[in-house]
Amino acid sequence: MSSYVFPPHNIVGLPVAGSEARFPVRRVYCVGRNYAAHAREMGFDPEREPPFFFCKPNDNAAVVAVAPERVLDLPYPPSTANLHYECELVVAIGKGGRDIAVADAPGHIFGYAVGLDMTRRDLQFKMRDAGRPWEIGKAFDYSAPVGQIVPAAQAGDIGHAAITLELDGARKQDSSIAHLIWSVAETIANLSTLFTLQPGDLIFSGTPEGVGAVQRGQTLVGRVAGLPQLAVRMV
Repeated sequence: MSSYVFPPHNIVGLPVAGSEARFPVRRVYCVGRNYAAHAREMGFDPEREPPFFFCKPNDNAAVVAVAPERVLDLPYPPSTANLHYECELVVAIGKGGRDIAVADAPGHIFGYAVGLDMTRRDLQFKMRDAGRPWEIGKAFDYSAPVGQIVPAAQAGDIGHAAITLELDGARKQDSSIAHLIWSVAETIANLSTLFTLQPGDLIFSGTPEGVGAVQRGQTLVGRVAGLPQLAVRMV
């Protein structure tokens, strides 16, 4: 007999490329303004200040994994007239720790994937300008679709990989992971001073310039070289 008042929610599992095993998601951390050009297009000074973080839910309503050959239908969220795409490299943590040294950070990485940090920009800016938390702009249902995870040893030189996003076939974002203000290892090290990282954590590492609005019926294709693409259609 269950001791829960209702059945517990299912564990969120992301597919691992080339494996039947799945990656169980614990927490989803996101890095804000980690590309200088994107910081400028958002109206901020891109000087190398300490990174800042926000979180998204980890349940099936927030993280959706799909096979790379499929196009996922993603619901257009309510209460917004300005939904933005942000293509990002997602880092999957396989070994936990706290106060992780930059040099040791790669040993804590299980693998990498492509993710979309979907943003209700109008609500985010409204909350930001009022000095309030961003959750309604960033942490809504289906706000963080994630593609297949590739184990780190199979991902190649991810630190210099190209990152792109196409909207209905037109290139909108085109940069390199090498342009991160804070590298993946530096991000892990800094985040681990604020939270004890655990296996199953995901880190959205930031988006390059070129973010913009997407409408119902349009298709987004996010790519990071060496990883399976992530394609979604807004419905």
